[in-house]
Amino acid sequence: MNPLLSQLQPYPFERLRQLFAGITPPAAYSPVSLGMGEPRHPTPQFIKDALCNNLGGLASYPATAGEPRLREAFSGWLHRRYAVAVDPATQVLPVNGSREALFAFAQTVIDASGGQPLVVCPNPFYQIYEGAALLSGAAPYYAPSDPARNFAVNWDTVPDTVWQRTQLLFVCSPGNPTGAVMPLVEWEKLFELSDRHGFVIASDECYSEIYFRDEPPLGGLQAARQLGRSDYKNLISFTSLSKRSNVPGMRSGFVAGDAALIKAFLLYRTYHGSAMSPIVQAASIAAWNDEQHVVENRALYRKKFAQVTPLLAGVMDVALPDAGFYLWAKVPEQLAMDDAEFARALLAQYNVTVLPGSYLAREAQGSNPGAQRVRMALVAETEECVEAALRIVQFIQSRTP
Repeated sequence: MNPLLSQLQPYPFERLRQLFAGITPPAAYSPVSLGMGEPRHPTPQFIKDALCNNLGGLASYPATAGEPRLREAFSGWLHRRYAVAVDPATQVLPVNGSREALFAFAQTVIDASGGQPLVVCPNPFYQIYEGAALLSGAAPYYAPSDPARNFAVNWDTVPDTVWQRTQLLFVCSPGNPTGAVMPLVEWEKLFELSDRHGFVIASDECYSEIYFRDEPPLGGLQAARQLGRSDYKNLISFTSLSKRSNVPGMRSGFVAGDAALIKAFLLYRTYHGSAMSPIVQAASIAAWNDEQHVVENRALYRKKFAQVTPLLAGVMDVALPDAGFYLWAKVPEQLAMDDAEFARALLAQYNVTVLPGSYLAREAQGSNPGAQRVRMALVAETEECVEAALRIVQFIQSRTP
């Protein structure tokens, strides 16, 4: 067996299953899960129709690069959303969701032949970054989030000796779990560091279409264009239909950016067998070419967060994020329990599931930046999320001296 597999840590949801072992939630309360970040709004009918109307695609092997119409849909959406221009023939590729692409990309760009390189990622973070780094032969370095800046990553804490060994940087904006969006000045800083040290930037942007303010989140390619980097050197953005269009089961997204990196990634994917089904390609074209369902989906989240956030803010340190569908809430100090104890007791008393923040982070530089926080995914219908919030309020009040 590959010895690197032994370095992988249990996934947060496996740890959550172990944490909840032996608990029998009260039957008087219907179960409400805010634990898993899986979109649960209805899939738009026109996307379902596109799937059903293109079953003839089952008779064909798909090309790894995707159909020209699909790549044109990607580039068209990027132009409408970010006002950036990419060549659909050389600067975009379909992927089977951002998760597999983020993992596979690290295997493409990491060169561990000269010693163990570093992969820098946010902390807290999406655990795929860590696994991708470890299985590529690199070591992860965790850059902490700053609570004083709405949990934006503090890149200034990363020493130059780390950047010198870095081959890949994972950026997540809007962030999971904090929802923080990276401003242009930080992109400028990272591009300068990339130019100086030669590392690649992988920009995970799968939450980009769920936001709460008038201005949409800045994207990596958009930042590059605004800074005069129209070749997108050493930059690849990752985006997905899962959250945008409520189709997590379709496993559809794309990457875009530096043509040289796209060429290498296409070679890897050709051998990896990562071609997107023709049926999914057809439905993806329909989804990327329609924006109305995205506007309606965003409105549902805005309504939901507007109702839930004030309820929880009355008893917890929690605020509306920049974007995404998570609340990143602090466990009240007066409860005298850590984030795992909070999650376990909440399930046992009120049948509500939340994810301990420490499960989404690592101990680094002397602390775990997810400790004493819980992540709440407001993915269910508004009424269910409000009910969960009311139970959390009751839970905290019942245990407050």
